[in-house]
Amino acid sequence: MIIGTAGHIDHGKTTLVHALTGVDTDRLKEEKARGISIELGYAYTPLANGDVLGFIDVPGHERLVHTMVAGACGIDFALLVVAADDGVMPQTREHVAILELLGVSQGAVALTKIDRVDRRRLGEVDAQVKAVLGSTALNAAPLFALDATAAEHPGTTALRHHLHQMAAHARARSDQGLFRLAVDRVFTLAGRGTVVTGTVFSGRVRSGDTVVVMPAGQSVRVRSIHAQNRAADAGRAGERCALNLAGVEKSAISRGDWLADPRALAPSTRIDVRMQLLADSGAHLESWSPLHVHLGTTHRVAHLVPLESDGPSAGETARVQLVFDTPICAMPGDRLIVRDAQGRHTIGGGSVLDPFAPARQRRSVERLGFLAALERMLAGEGITALLQQARFGVKISDLVRLSGCPPERLPLPSAAITIAAGGEQFVLLAAQWHALRERAMSALRRFHADVPDEPGPDVGRLRRIALPDMPAALWRALVDELARERLVLLGGAWLHLPEHSVTLSESDQTLARKLQPLIAAGRFDPPWVRDLAVRVHEPEDRVREVLRKQVTQGGVYQVVRDLFYDRERIAELAEIVGAATRERGGVNAARFRDTLGLGRKRAIQILEFFDRVGYTRRVRDAHVLRPDSAWRSSSTSARG
Repeated sequence: MIIGTAGHIDHGKTTLVHALTGVDTDRLKEEKARGISIELGYAYTPLANGDVLGFIDVPGHERLVHTMVAGACGIDFALLVVAADDGVMPQTREHVAILELLGVSQGAVALTKIDRVDRRRLGEVDAQVKAVLGSTALNAAPLFALDATAAEHPGTTALRHHLHQMAAHARARSDQGLFRLAVDRVFTLAGRGTVVTGTVFSGRVRSGDTVVVMPAGQSVRVRSIHAQNRAADAGRAGERCALNLAGVEKSAISRGDWLADPRALAPSTRIDVRMQLLADSGAHLESWSPLHVHLGTTHRVAHLVPLESDGPSAGETARVQLVFDTPICAMPGDRLIVRDAQGRHTIGGGSVLDPFAPARQRRSVERLGFLAALERMLAGEGITALLQQARFGVKISDLVRLSGCPPERLPLPSAAITIAAGGEQFVLLAAQWHALRERAMSALRRFHADVPDEPGPDVGRLRRIALPDMPAALWRALVDELARERLVLLGGAWLHLPEHSVTLSESDQTLARKLQPLIAAGRFDPPWVRDLAVRVHEPEDRVREVLRKQVTQGGVYQVVRDLFYDRERIAELAEIVGAATRERGGVNAARFRDTLGLGRKRAIQILEFFDRVGYTRRVRDAHVLRPDSAWRSSSTSARG
């Protein structure tokens, strides 16, 4: 268990931690000279069961609230310290509000400096504390009156016993999620290199693991681990850990960064949150209001964009978007604190809903429905509602980041299916996938009814007609599935229903017999439609019409507008692409150009044709074979 102190400056937090653990958490010369804490302090004490109880001592000065939040972000238990002579003070109230906003629900109160006051004053301060905590989750926190300067004072002894009992019976956090550690300190040890410390928010890390520094994305290796101030092979959720890292300099990491499983986080400059403003804050936030945001150990300035109204006021809760100047990392459910534009007063907090929020259509009905589904997921209802709101499904990689679960532990509902598409996997409800298939089929039927003499639309055109917002890779997977099931047929780049055919009249057939040998003779550089029209003494429109009819019958393929290739030449080109891909893993335009002896533009046109029909796909500068290509199987059977 990790205990975090809270309370006004000079109320004896550091002295109390020393009395409880024997550790002086003020490690800086300036702290010792001035007698006040200005940085986070850490202490550990062994428990009877062999575990270790950790303490995070936070500064109480009003100008150091950002440091207090960084220390309180991962604690399990709050130790509120109130001096009997001063009573409840401004930072007492602010720290209590922060604990409430961070969701800390367990705690105790230490009433210090009781040697300076009489019994009547103790009663007054006790009443003050109860009034402050009365409306919070800490309303039942026990109060211990003590003298923190005396380690064996009865009150101190009773508090120590209570904390040890609470730790012994505390439920361990689950470590089944993806690893995340919020960095709160970075330093260098001679002979060991860079060391970072922080609280593990989720998951587990082991010596030898590779993790990433986020949001920078730099990979580092974990050399060794200290968990709860002891050497260990692993660190887990709920523990304070020090990780000795290889492959990174101290200057590359700072407080506010995360160390995480490479799958856990992605940087973003926009996050959607459920924000709550304190009733006594006096705040009214308008569009683009600047705020100081504290999330994990991160402190950044953001601008607010209301999602449901003109902007929240004091005492209200609303969904808003926070827009940052530089990338930030978060996961749904992460708690945050917001302070005013000057960073002087805590005005509210909230929890992250979507850490990858869009810049457009952020207030649409669909978008707000998605956020509502995320809230249901965070409430423990699973991801079914999320999938119901996602018309085109959700990528596995996004589900991993939204849920914090590794792919093999994602709680997918029985009605969900997984579709491989363009190197990604999409999860959809089976009913939604069926509806998308039917939408594509209906659009193709309408196309044939409207233009019966056309061979059919190409893959891209049908997408623009049927489902223009559908991710291109997922659309390609849908078309391939329909083609594998022979519900649609691929004639080159053209799609058509099996029952749809374009009839060539006798005159069409006569012209086709003239055009076919001219195109075949051109091999990899056939004549354009305008050149063919001159050679057969026919209008260009007439030549174009007959060639497009031939496409549905498999006689020719249209590579670009007005450029048709003979079927055998396309088969040869496909073999060249396949051989190059098998030999080198892919083929680029320059190598393909040199192989064919054609210009770069023509090489690109042919490669893009193969991408369009689904034989290959573009991966950066190369084109690689699609192992699941429906076009490959259909073209092979056509050649056979």
